[in-house]
Amino acid sequence: MPFFSIIIPLYNKENFIENTLKSVLNQSFTDFEVIIINDESTDASEQKAKQFIDPRIRYFLKENQGVSSARNYGINLAKAEHITFIDADDYWFPTFLEEMFNNINRYSELKVFSAAIEVETSKKVFPSSYSIVKTGDCEIINYFSASMKESVIWTSCAVFHKSVFNESGIFDPNIKISEDTDLWIRIGLNYQVLFSWKILARYVYDSKSISRNFNYIMEESTFMKYYNQEKENKLLKKFLDNNRFSMAIKSKLNGDYPAFRKYSRAIHFENISLKKRILLLLPSFILKELIFLKIFLTNIGLGTSIFK
Repeated sequence: MPFFSIIIPLYNKENFIENTLKSVLNQSFTDFEVIIINDESTDASEQKAKQFIDPRIRYFLKENQGVSSARNYGINLAKAEHITFIDADDYWFPTFLEEMFNNINRYSELKVFSAAIEVETSKKVFPSSYSIVKTGDCEIINYFSASMKESVIWTSCAVFHKSVFNESGIFDPNIKISEDTDLWIRIGLNYQVLFSWKILARYVYDSKSISRNFNYIMEESTFMKYYNQEKENKLLKKFLDNNRFSMAIKSKLNGDYPAFRKYSRAIHFENISLKKRILLLLPSFILKELIFLKIFLTNIGLGTSIFK
């Protein structure tokens, strides 16, 4: 039985899948299986993936039902006790699995492991920014308090013991936006996270994807799912309020003022920073200018801090 099962959902990534698979097969730790789930790609993704001949690769074609369904399909097929994902346009540094293996052995009581990532724009590469105080090489953290800036669990840079999915569930196929965040919330309610400060993966995007990412925030149904839990869990409430802030800003930018009022009224304002409170008061034309500033700052490596 392999130590890791690596799940790669594949849908129309013909320009990226080769580099992703190379980064997986070039790992210094080699005891793994690769499960490629082709979600009915319509481009040359299948041909490019099948160029890689390795006994550790298992290839499956399924009906197109979205990334959550593809990942869940892979979870059910996984032979290993430890499961990790990598999207077909991301890549790992060569020691990703080795570092995760070492951390799993060092912190055997834990079930969820993640690491820092770096971000590549068209102008610069820079490390992602986290709301964690660094005290050593690794931190045992609460997901919600540690994810007020960037999420400490990124789909392509985390490992989960298989039992985590039995306890917290799998990806919800009914959620189309931030389906991964929905699962991280459920995991965060049940587990602590071992976070490594070593940068082990890279996320690549351009200016267009930055502006798109600002719009891909939580669906309303995600907030409703945790309505009762957030009454009892202050850290979850703060985490959700910061996401409500993002939804309120998005609604104002789209001219949907009833939605803006709904999201902003649900926020306990002590849970968001003074900067965010001020941003909620600004007219949409100023917010749009700040988004352009955000894109510029990200491209020159100064982070995505305007709305954080």
